[in-house]
Amino acid sequence: MHEASLTALEYPKILERLARHTSFSAGRERALALRPADNPEEVRRRLRETTEAVRLIEARAPLSLGGARDVRPLVERAEREGILEGHQLLEILGTLQAASRLRQLLERLDPTYPHLRGLASGLFPLPALQETISRCIGPQGEVLDSASPRLAAIRSEMLGLQNRIAERMQALLTRYRAFLQEPIVTQRQGRYVLAVRAEQKKAVRGLVHDHSASGATLYVEPIEVVELGNELRELQLAEQEEVRRILMELSDAVAREASPIRQTVETLAELDLIVARARYSLELQGSEPALVVREDGGALLLPVAAPGEEPGPVSLPPGEPPLRLLRARHPLLDPATVVPIDIHLGGEFRVLVITGPNTGGKTVALKTVGLLAAMAQSGLHIPAAPGSRLPVVRRIFADIGDEQSIEQSLSTFSAHMTRIIEVLREAQADSLVLLDELGAGTDPVEGSALARALIEALLERGCLTVATTHHSELKAYAYATPGVENACVEFDVETLSPTYVLTIGLPGRSNALAIASRLGLDPQIIERARRWLSEEEVRTETLLQQIQEEREAMRRSLEEARKAEEHARDLERRFEREVLDLERQRREILARTREEAEEALRALRNRLQALERDLSTVRVTREWLAQAREQLKEAEDAIPKVPAEPPVAAPQEQEPLQVGDPVWIESMNAYGEVLSPPDASGLIEVQVGSFKMRRPREDLRRAARREEGGVRIVRTKPAAHQVPMEIEVRGWRVAEVEEVLDPYLNDAYLAGLPFVRIIHGKGTGTLRRVVREFLANHPLVASFEGARDRDGGEGVTIAHLIGH
Repeated sequence: MHEASLTALEYPKILERLARHTSFSAGRERALALRPADNPEEVRRRLRETTEAVRLIEARAPLSLGGARDVRPLVERAEREGILEGHQLLEILGTLQAASRLRQLLERLDPTYPHLRGLASGLFPLPALQETISRCIGPQGEVLDSASPRLAAIRSEMLGLQNRIAERMQALLTRYRAFLQEPIVTQRQGRYVLAVRAEQKKAVRGLVHDHSASGATLYVEPIEVVELGNELRELQLAEQEEVRRILMELSDAVAREASPIRQTVETLAELDLIVARARYSLELQGSEPALVVREDGGALLLPVAAPGEEPGPVSLPPGEPPLRLLRARHPLLDPATVVPIDIHLGGEFRVLVITGPNTGGKTVALKTVGLLAAMAQSGLHIPAAPGSRLPVVRRIFADIGDEQSIEQSLSTFSAHMTRIIEVLREAQADSLVLLDELGAGTDPVEGSALARALIEALLERGCLTVATTHHSELKAYAYATPGVENACVEFDVETLSPTYVLTIGLPGRSNALAIASRLGLDPQIIERARRWLSEEEVRTETLLQQIQEEREAMRRSLEEARKAEEHARDLERRFEREVLDLERQRREILARTREEAEEALRALRNRLQALERDLSTVRVTREWLAQAREQLKEAEDAIPKVPAEPPVAAPQEQEPLQVGDPVWIESMNAYGEVLSPPDASGLIEVQVGSFKMRRPREDLRRAARREEGGVRIVRTKPAAHQVPMEIEVRGWRVAEVEEVLDPYLNDAYLAGLPFVRIIHGKGTGTLRRVVREFLANHPLVASFEGARDRDGGEGVTIAHLIGH
């Protein structure tokens, strides 16, 4: 890639932010050295690695490189027969332990993580070397007694000898107490000594090893312990020699494993870079773009793959732009304030000319295109909506900003031309060219002519080109030239501020006179300036203003229509719920009334039977009994008749059912509508209220199409785009929440949504508890959880629906 262009796009700042997410120095080095690849397979592999790592992080896998270090310099030192210190051996041990943990994790991944699983083969934990270092080196880098039997024996002997010296010194301390400056035993140069007053040095026979700063105190090793001190010193030297021998053996063991250790560090660094790309993606709220590659037969689209899939390339339809960015954001700007843009390039036009006022966002749009292209080819997810795609280009060229060189005596125009000449020398059809303020810095007439010539040259080469300019002549040129298109960044004249909205298909207006008028310039001067404009310029500006006003009016109309449609959809759902509730209540009332009447009749029958059995002992006439039976018959006739089944159109039960036929479902005691003919197993798909199901033919009876209040009971499946993926219930009453959530979950399930977000806010937690208790008992909810902190935390509940 062209390094100067990447610098102009501020690509190194992207790498700095990426490097913050690495875990150790080798991964950071790789992050800072990352460059866009120009091989489509390499680009696709990098993006898939990032996507897999994002999924793994979101699954809360223990993907940590804690303990890993770049130990390659230590390995090189060991290979040169250098001796590694204990703390250096601990760094190697920590690196191997990190490799061991990560290899186990990667090997346990399912086949939907093929790229991350493949990294496991590059990790060599070397368990034997780990065990050896762990046995010999302690947590503070010290050599342990367990490193060798000889070292353990030496230290044991040293301990015994030190105890003997301590006992002897305590006895001498008592004997010479009168001659001592202080009654203590201390050490000087590794020897045990007494603090003797200088004037009493002859009273304590021994060797003087040190004295105080004033000379008043001499530190004397009594002659009685000199021999023991000599023995201790010999043991200390033996200990040092044994420790050196052990460290040398461990260093030799490291040198023998130099190659796998280097490979492990390099694989850990690569994994660290992949994880950093994933964490940066989550920070940006990025997504994986699809890729487009050029082939002799046309352009091929490499779609974004679902987990565990590797779909092959498909032909990009003619006229479809290979570069399409949806709601793209500049990655270095604050995501809370940056205005997303939609931009496409390479279909009906290969050159896009952006015009508009200063500070309106032209350069930001230009850099956004270049940065996102460079990020994608580096394996980074881009801050754009899913569905975005980018072509894989071999070179990215960018001439951005005023980089006038005083030392080289180059003017602004000369500096721009120097870079543009370099671009023209190297750019080809597989290049992306970004030119800021094309034709600026010189005479407007000549600058405009030169800009048109440059655009023609780039168009002939087939480069994808985005250029910004202030030259109004280029607007007409872009309008009249096939393969070139206008675009503008909008400006709000009322607030005198840019909107940063990019509109393709319209040139930008200068707004100079309007801005001057809003700022208070004398209207007479404004009018004089208008007279200097040509009639064509005035007509063009007026036409552009009318077009923008019409587009704004159309946008407002579409927004109002969308709101009205959503309101109508809400009313329809509410009415359907009310109709179904009334139907349910009617059935319940009738069923309850019938049950009560039948219970009363059973009591009457039982009483009558008891009277008949006791007829011989009870004075009841047969006329009275007949009268009681007549009253019983009248009571039975008065019971309301609840139909046990709906009326059927015709007794042709085995007649084939057609799509759209109304049916009565015997097993459910409910109406439905046929959605599809029988499948291979003989099951027929039917719609029942908000649900669809498959039932055998014998469970279905053709029914007359039933109407309730002029509204058909059978409902159709809502389209996925009609059901929002989130619903907000903040501030609602408990009864309202439960009343609305049930049909919303039904519609979301039928629309095929895998999950929905319920925004209830944090507050006192009461509404959250009610929502989650409702979800726990709902048959369509498989599970639910709180959102991540950056997505709302405990103020949002995510409900996963069954079967998705």
